[in-house]
Amino acid sequence: MILIADSGSSKTDWRVIHKNGQISQHRGVGFNPYYMTSEEMAIQMREDFLIDLSGEINEIYYYGAGCAAPERQAEVKNALLTIFPEAEIQIDHDLSAAAHATCGHKSGIACILGTGSNSCDYDGENIIATRPAAGYILGDEGGGCYVGRKFLQDFIHEEMPENIREAAIERFHITQNIIQDHVYLQPYPSRYMASFCRFITEHKAEPYCYGLFYQAFKDFFAKHVCKYQDYQNKPVSFVGSIAFYNSDILRKAAFDTGIQVNIIIESPIAGLTLYHQEKL
Repeated sequence: MILIADSGSSKTDWRVIHKNGQISQHRGVGFNPYYMTSEEMAIQMREDFLIDLSGEINEIYYYGAGCAAPERQAEVKNALLTIFPEAEIQIDHDLSAAAHATCGHKSGIACILGTGSNSCDYDGENIIATRPAAGYILGDEGGGCYVGRKFLQDFIHEEMPENIREAAIERFHITQNIIQDHVYLQPYPSRYMASFCRFITEHKAEPYCYGLFYQAFKDFFAKHVCKYQDYQNKPVSFVGSIAFYNSDILRKAAFDTGIQVNIIIESPIAGLTLYHQEKL
């Protein structure tokens, strides 16, 4: 049997492909080897769902946040080996998950637009080029943190429509001091800034909110997609909640930039299941 995982810092989507082709699923806690040791991950992985499969899994394909570096991949692999000592285990990062889920075995450009952002040029088998992922302070164009940061800047400087500002105050009870406390003093500032994107999406009929997403997507294209060779002739696909719930704006920004949108999905796990199902 094959076990597939798509893991972020907050949750992990698991899929099991049984020998008869049946698929079972489970959602559990997230893992990130930048913030957790191999031992900590192993403890949290020892839940009933995985323990019950310990003698049945032959192959594991784990895609996770923080898994680009070989040493981080080793941390996750060691944790999985405590439960599946006989399994063949492959660890890869979330860009590979996006490419495999959206492109399969065909070439294209795969993008992640969630809390953060990232992209790669994929030849149908391997990632052949990437752009720098500079993180939430220096990069993440098009991601939720990037949009939320602009929204909060405009809030502080009173550079947004008054009705939107009043609605934000009523919804979040925010002030400049509260915003600065969360951004500069509290943990996970990127998550905090990205948390305002649901509100912005709910109000995207307002030109101001529509424009926040539109410009963020244009910035993403300029820093990422348009830097890939022959990008105009390649299908471009997207994974992530920001792309999925604002797909209308994303498609408009892409059309205006000369970019061919292929598919837009919220999570890669279904596409990863199809990708690995071919191995049975």
